[in-house]
Amino acid sequence: MYEEEILKIYKDSKGRYGAPKIHKVLREERGHAISLKRVQRIMKKLNIKSIIIKKFRPHSSKSKIEAKENVLKRDFSTTTINEKWVTDITYIYTLKDGWCYLASVLDFHTKKIIGYAFSKTMDTELAIKAVENAYITQKPKNTVILHSDLGSQYTSSKFDDYLNEHNIVHSFSGKGCPYDNACIESFHATLKKEEVNLATYYDFDAARLAIFEYIESWYNRKRPHSSIGYMTPQQLEDALRKTA
Repeated sequence: MYEEEILKIYKDSKGRYGAPKIHKVLREERGHAISLKRVQRIMKKLNIKSIIIKKFRPHSSKSKIEAKENVLKRDFSTTTINEKWVTDITYIYTLKDGWCYLASVLDFHTKKIIGYAFSKTMDTELAIKAVENAYITQKPKNTVILHSDLGSQYTSSKFDDYLNEHNIVHSFSGKGCPYDNACIESFHATLKKEEVNLATYYDFDAARLAIFEYIESWYNRKRPHSSIGYMTPQQLEDALRKTA
């Protein structure tokens, strides 16, 4: 009875959905009284499962890092959008252009990627461009706290100047504290698992288009997020803006 519908949901997600998300779609969007165990049994019968591929880190930095103030102190609680943002940079490989770099900015409240930038160089300009795109898109009315790691792109005076000009308070992860940046790292891991590790990009432009489609068409607008009640980030933001 449910096999065809489960297979369609699975294919529409490009194999990204496992049993919990398919179960959620069947119950909440389509009104079916079906158990999670039954969904799991049907998926096993159909020989389908969520894509699971570990992310790859090409190298790590061994340079000396100076500690800076952690304003958030792992308090990631929020009451609405544009209170606390987090940013980070990840690596994406292309055949022609080698390693390229994605800088992303995530809103803690909605888990939406509100700004990002893609470049062939991992520099301060890339980090600033991602935050600039977030600022232009979101138009925050009050002071925002932006959390990042201690990478050289984020500790530069140029990056600091940009934040000061736009009423953004900078918070830094502690040295050797990966959990401080877990939210944005989780997004990058999901991006790798659901898109990047499943493809081979010929060049920078092919990778840029794929990332744009993943973030704008899939992650922000179609992919339900368990931590926000299985809403999509865009759905939650739209609901909050309507009541503001």
